[in-house]
Amino acid sequence: MISRRDFLQVSMAASALYGASGFGNWGRLAAQQRLTQDELLQFDAFGNVTLIHVTDIHAQLKPIYFREPEINLGVGDAFGHVPHITGADFRKLYGVADGSPSHYALTYNDFTSLAQTYGRVGGLDRVATVINSIRAERPDALLLDGGDTWHGSYTCYHTEGQDMVNVMNALKPDAMTFHWEFTLGSARVQEIVENLPFAALGQNIFDAEWDEPTDLFPPYKMFERSGTKIAVIGQAFPYMPIANPRWMFPEYSFGIRDERMQEMVDEVRSMGAEVVVVLSHNGFDVDKKMAGRVSGIDVILSGHTHDALPEPVLVGETIIVASGSNGKFVSRVDLDVRDGRMMGFKHKLIPIFSDVITPDADVAKLIDEQRAPYESQLSEIIGQTDSLLYRRGNFNGTWDDLICDALIEERDADISMSPGVRWGPSILPGQDITREDIWNVTSMTYGAAYRTEMTGEFIHVILEDVALFNTDPYYQQGGDMVRIGGMGYRIDISKPQGSRISEMTLLKTGEMIDPAKTYMVAGWASVNEGTEGPQIWDVVESYIRKKGTVTVSPNNSVKVVGA
Repeated sequence: MISRRDFLQVSMAASALYGASGFGNWGRLAAQQRLTQDELLQFDAFGNVTLIHVTDIHAQLKPIYFREPEINLGVGDAFGHVPHITGADFRKLYGVADGSPSHYALTYNDFTSLAQTYGRVGGLDRVATVINSIRAERPDALLLDGGDTWHGSYTCYHTEGQDMVNVMNALKPDAMTFHWEFTLGSARVQEIVENLPFAALGQNIFDAEWDEPTDLFPPYKMFERSGTKIAVIGQAFPYMPIANPRWMFPEYSFGIRDERMQEMVDEVRSMGAEVVVVLSHNGFDVDKKMAGRVSGIDVILSGHTHDALPEPVLVGETIIVASGSNGKFVSRVDLDVRDGRMMGFKHKLIPIFSDVITPDADVAKLIDEQRAPYESQLSEIIGQTDSLLYRRGNFNGTWDDLICDALIEERDADISMSPGVRWGPSILPGQDITREDIWNVTSMTYGAAYRTEMTGEFIHVILEDVALFNTDPYYQQGGDMVRIGGMGYRIDISKPQGSRISEMTLLKTGEMIDPAKTYMVAGWASVNEGTEGPQIWDVVESYIRKKGTVTVSPNNSVKVVGA
């Protein structure tokens, strides 16, 4: 008799073989003119339950360019495993043809030339078309939003998230969970959540004073679809008070809380759940560890680390689905549920090629209505770029380099620091840079650009503190390394925290950083309340206006060893 795990492995192998998992036929098409909407959406329905997953949209209502990371380091048991494989190695692993649409969508190589061939990606009006197509075939499909939705753009900032709430409500999700949403402040989050027409879930969102679950964020919701009982359990970002300003949401505590997750899984099973789905914003490696520690989870829909994988990863009997970010992909997962158990699945990661997918007219109109009051500010051209501007990677991206350069020049600093965040679209060489583009990589509710003196010793302490390459995913906190301008350093990610950073060098003089000497440091996104300084988007806009055309030189200031 075949075991359930073996059955699932056979299901994965068959899906990969026959194109039902991953990218299917679109991964083998070689030219844009051969790519059609019907081919992107083609899927042979399977089983009796359908899940639709979107995550980490970061308030991107319109089509964008978005380059995948060149470097995505995995440490410990994650080394050499997806999602910590990029570029040509990733294409080889999944059989992706060079120059194909999947090459463009899933890896970073030749990004500029492929972007000129295949065009922009995303746009929630196109996402709506995909969702509507799936629902036309499977009316009982569940649409689940993994969070980082009400954050990341000019209009989202100025409407306190209302533009995204209005558009997402039109897509009719069944549930969501949270991360950056909380940086709107707890009062605003409560105001929005109390009026949502769908479930706001977080089994790990607790009242900070009493260390008890909250009524506002229930741990799960039960659904009955196609005669099957489905439990969706929410898992918000566990490290909110560490990665983001605690003072913005003092009423709440978070954490991984995998023991409680096990209690919730057991509880919904006792209530008759035949399928247990975790809607997670843990980050992929944390989800993998949780899948190995908590029994009874059938599917984890993973978010936070922006990974886009054309096939689920199997941990025990749990499949983990990663659906990318910025509205670039939609995942469809069909499940075969029999005798109270998930017995098999089919999956497709659907790329939202904006020039191929017809926009949904109603959602397109709604998006334009949200943007209309701000259109003149959004579209104003600030300058141009000769360089590809992107943000992704463990240590730097050209957008971050530009921001660091702007901080040094505009704030008269020796060294600059920019947070290691992943959100933000890409800009192609030769493109205009609009105000909207700048806000897409800087928009947040604590964007003050500080300027302060720091000793060399304190700078070293900061770098060691944020170099979160712990081999235990539960201690990585899901972020990338702070970006540094004006200074180079060496990092050995194989060493324990406190011993990773060395050879700190001031680039303008070539001198080693003196632990006892004081340096002027400019940065932004401090989690400390009351931080003073101009807003980062104003700093960057002023810098680009003065330059006219920006060019970002290759950044070789960080030497990474131990990988």
